[in-house]
Amino acid sequence: MEPREIILKAFQGGKPERVPVTLFGGGMWSIKDYGSSFEELGKDAAKMADMCITEADRIRSDVIYVGSGYNNFHASALGTAFGAGIKYREIGAPDLTAHFVNSEEDIDKLNIDDVHKDPVIKNVLEATRIVKKKIGGKYLVTMTCWGPFTLAARFVGEEAFMKYTFKKPAFVEKMVNFCADLLIHLYAPLVSDGTLECLSIADPTASGDLINPKQMAKFAVPPLKKMSDWAKSKNTHTILHICGNTSDRLEQFIDTGCSVIFFDQKVDIAKAKEVLFGKMCFGGNVAPVHVLLNKTAAEVEAACKEIIEIAGKDGGFVLVPGCDIPPTIPYENLKAFHDTAFNWKY
Repeated sequence: MEPREIILKAFQGGKPERVPVTLFGGGMWSIKDYGSSFEELGKDAAKMADMCITEADRIRSDVIYVGSGYNNFHASALGTAFGAGIKYREIGAPDLTAHFVNSEEDIDKLNIDDVHKDPVIKNVLEATRIVKKKIGGKYLVTMTCWGPFTLAARFVGEEAFMKYTFKKPAFVEKMVNFCADLLIHLYAPLVSDGTLECLSIADPTASGDLINPKQMAKFAVPPLKKMSDWAKSKNTHTILHICGNTSDRLEQFIDTGCSVIFFDQKVDIAKAKEVLFGKMCFGGNVAPVHVLLNKTAAEVEAACKEIIEIAGKDGGFVLVPGCDIPPTIPYENLKAFHDTAFNWKY
């Protein structure tokens, strides 16, 4: 079986020939390893695609995440008319320079079509097509985005947005719904032309460390469900990652309708299996800093084996870090992470 077939079987709750394994995102590590920068690749779709293809064979994850690190452009594309832009950093992903939505009236001023006018977004979409054409038969090719709750907070500003969940809940609901529509509009061309068979959604501001289960059920789950329902109607899968400890709301991931949830290292992976096995594919949750960055390759292997023993022996599981990885992780540790799954045969 090819890596793509292996992970898709897990998404369906099955038990493939080995444990599926992938990074989540990996843009910062891959670009550093390739010897380029976010700014350089954002101007050149062919070079961005070459980076993804080169690093795919070096890293060997089952999933290739095109556009990892460029998620803030999905907000800045609509914010140009309001003075917002992008700032490239020496270390880390490009950041949004300003927040520009404060009311329902501001939402009405946004033009959803602007997302396809941004030159960097155009290059990410074109790079995704190139990568899919060249290696999409072997690997599962996806393109990344923020989840609706996180993207909405990028438009508004995180601190204000959190306050508005209490003070202006109708505004928050309208904003996250708008963001779901925006993301569907973003992905639509790649889904309709057959490039994508999987969306990749990171919703870190919906973290279990930032919002409680009631807030998640009211503001984060419904727009995710809107996206996954749309994806399913197009025979497309959805990967979801949410940061923080979400052990107190595991059932809500089923409600999102997503194909798989990749858990933060803070989540009790045994409890996650108890709640989700047979209902939803899940992945976890090797600590990206404590283990992958700071441990030896042998210790990485031992940590991976422990997680597989607890949660992954029966299928419907993916070995994955607890979040995106730092760019300074030694290659030997990434190799040990992947090799552990490759060598674990069902």
